Amino acid sequence: MATTAAEPDAKPRRFGWLRPPEQSQDGTMALIDHLKEVRYRLTISVIAIVVTAGLAAFFYTELVDFVLYPYNEAVAAIKDARPNSDFLIVNDGVLRPLTLAVIACSVAGLIASCPIWMYQLWAFIAPGLVAKEKKYALGFLGAAVPLFLMGCTLGYFVWPKGITVMLSFTPKDMDITNLLEMSSFLALEIKIILVFGVSFLLPVILVALNLAGVVRGHQLVKSRKFVIFGTFVFAAVATPSTDPVSMLALSLPMTLLYMIAEAICLILDKRKGITKDDVTEWSIDVNDGA
Repeated sequence: MATTAAEPDAKPRRFGWLRPPEQSQDGTMALIDHLKEVRYRLTISVIAIVVTAGLAAFFYTELVDFVLYPYNEAVAAIKDARPNSDFLIVNDGVLRPLTLAVIACSVAGLIASCPIWMYQLWAFIAPGLVAKEKKYALGFLGAAVPLFLMGCTLGYFVWPKGITVMLSFTPKDMDITNLLEMSSFLALEIKIILVFGVSFLLPVILVALNLAGVVRGHQLVKSRKFVIFGTFVFAAVATPSTDPVSMLALSLPMTLLYMIAEAICLILDKRKGITKDDVTEWSIDVNDGA
């Protein structure tokens, strides 16, 4: 009987290393199983990004037009004000066209596959939550994807204003040509788009921390003025173009999203019966114990 029962476990599973380890009823897992699950989640995410990047390669010409749209809009706006302005786009070196294609398709794959790798991230975190919290987390996963895409879209359409501001510093009537290297321009555009996209995930992160018991709503209210100041500093540092248009376009939505997350956390705390006094008393107890 013992030999028969052990046979199914001894038989290796085909592609077993690509499957997540089985979890216990309470969601606990050994360290080696956590590492196996990380490997599984990363593998699925990378496969999704590679597949979507390969599909994007079939539309490479349209993708390059999409990448250059903000630049073309900025150049058109500058030439309306300065008809004699001169601009030139180049690929510097033999390998630059290949580098441009790889980077453009990879980033397109990263953005297009965001529902898959965001789900993998949620699936890795979810076992540590109780059943009711899993329901909330799954709901906010549904909010994370559109928020990320909204942020990327806003960054894409704000980017032409940033280019216009930066190129407008070119002195007038001095026969200066603005030389644009495509790979460098694409790298800067990617940073703008991804910074906006990730920043729009702020409310999802804060609500997830609230569900995990790390952050409470009243703490967010108390920290609001510091966070607002911090968002403007972050926007000034994180936007590579360093122009005021991009900074405001990032900091103002982040402030609004923070206040929305603050309101949601207050509602969740109220439903759990958690008050400001409860959290204050807990903090005093911890300090006393220390």
